[in-house]
Amino acid sequence: MELKIKHLRKQFKDKNAVDDVCLTLTPGVWGLLGANGAGKTTLMRMIAGIMTPTGGVICYDGTDIFKMGKAYRDLFGFLPQDFGYSKDFTVKDYLEYMAALKDVPARETTKKINHLLDILTLSDVKGKKIAKLSGGMKRRVGIAQAMLNDPKILVMDEPTAGLDPGERVRFRNFISEFSHDRIVLISTHIVSDIEYIATRNAIMKAGKIIDMGTTDELVKEIEGKVWTCTIPVGDLVSCEMQLRIINQRSEDNGQVSIRYLSETPKIKGSVAEPPRLEDLYLWYFPQGNLGEEEN
Repeated sequence: MELKIKHLRKQFKDKNAVDDVCLTLTPGVWGLLGANGAGKTTLMRMIAGIMTPTGGVICYDGTDIFKMGKAYRDLFGFLPQDFGYSKDFTVKDYLEYMAALKDVPARETTKKINHLLDILTLSDVKGKKIAKLSGGMKRRVGIAQAMLNDPKILVMDEPTAGLDPGERVRFRNFISEFSHDRIVLISTHIVSDIEYIATRNAIMKAGKIIDMGTTDELVKEIEGKVWTCTIPVGDLVSCEMQLRIINQRSEDNGQVSIRYLSETPKIKGSVAEPPRLEDLYLWYFPQGNLGEEEN
């Protein structure tokens, strides 16, 4: 089973939101990393079949998904950034409605809904209206609807937005188990959500896939570029102006320890640190770029 993306493009007026993307997705969890504006959402909408490419093709096991029609929709699950629902829907009503749209057999619907509600700790609120739920609970309802048809391909756009730390851990464990014989693509800029469960990661910037590999393969690219040192707290402002500081922690005696990115050590006494996937992300996407509008 594979989903093959070949020379995919999407142009809006004079901007290529997705620019000649080539990617072959196989079973497992795939992380799609990129800052807001990188083109992740546009790419996922085309994979979902709800946006037509300007050029290129997406094939499932050799067949163009836009020619498969219902056969592709039956094996696909999608969680967009914002999913629509009637303000009068309860959680149970909404999931029953979505199950009907996805042609889930009526005899299986109740069992599947109860199973997902249990896994996503929503059983206690199944009779409540979605509009009155917290942001994290709404997100979990969205995850549930994406999985109702037991999809072979599951695409999720920022699935952990609004989830608390415990909910995110449960989500990661669930997705890791679910992905054994399925393709799961998770778009996020919260790197810790996929760092330890992703089979492979693709990094997207300005509409292009600029890097791809396992977490171990990717972090090797910035070995020798992550440093830690301890400085007087009075020097912190000056260092922040000169260095790409990615973490800081107050110490005793007016000192602060910092973690920064640089080709070479910039402060005496700096020690090279093993890189993490988050370090690579911040190397590609300085914090100043994180607020751009998503495409």
